[in-house]
Amino acid sequence: MKKPDAPLSRRRFMELAGHAATALALLGVPIAGRAAAPGGKVKIGIVGSGNVGTALGRLWAQAGHQVMFSSRSLDADKTLAKEVGANASAGLPNEAVAFGDVILFAVPYGALPDLGKQLAPALNGKIVIDACNPIPSRDGDIANWAREKGAGLAGAELLPGARIVRGFNAIPAAKMGAANKQPPRIGMPIAGDDKQAIEVVTGLVNEIGYEPVLVGGLAMGVHLIPGGPLAGEHTPAEIRKIVAGL
Repeated sequence: MKKPDAPLSRRRFMELAGHAATALALLGVPIAGRAAAPGGKVKIGIVGSGNVGTALGRLWAQAGHQVMFSSRSLDADKTLAKEVGANASAGLPNEAVAFGDVILFAVPYGALPDLGKQLAPALNGKIVIDACNPIPSRDGDIANWAREKGAGLAGAELLPGARIVRGFNAIPAAKMGAANKQPPRIGMPIAGDDKQAIEVVTGLVNEIGYEPVLVGGLAMGVHLIPGGPLAGEHTPAEIRKIVAGL
């Protein structure tokens, strides 16, 4: 069994932030605030400003990233952006996708098919964090299909052309804001197949207080749902132990 991770040093933190900036540079993605922010800052478009989207958008804005909230209610998003502050703005979903270097999808799973069709051209080649969970009681047949296929692979099919990393699926939104305040460091399982997208998302996960733990490719996304083996808060070492037993 792998030894438990040591607390993250400032030097290691900066190295991981640097990985995110390097990956974006390799992708030709513009990084806002490069001169002012070590490691670089990215623009993040948020599709779905419910509990998860709001919590993560607030944290990334506080960390210095430019964030655009979008949902079915532009007025609500404008109010939210004003509350979050200068690094936040509001727009329609297509505007958020065009705005972002990285896109967070945090919507009910039943909304993904239509959003995927509407936003497909703009999503092509974009790094997407898939935080959507298929809940049969809420989402119906599409959730059953996604659970059978595996949430990671299903997301890739519904958002074609996107460079997907599945993450922020297993921890309640209410706990996300406290991740940087509670020792020991909590692990955040992520799954993906695109190396550079994983590096970028690793930096963003790390920056808001979690220890990112790559559990495998998108096929492993089947385990990143509420009620699954990786649900809830675990240390990085505990996540790796769970994954080893799957």
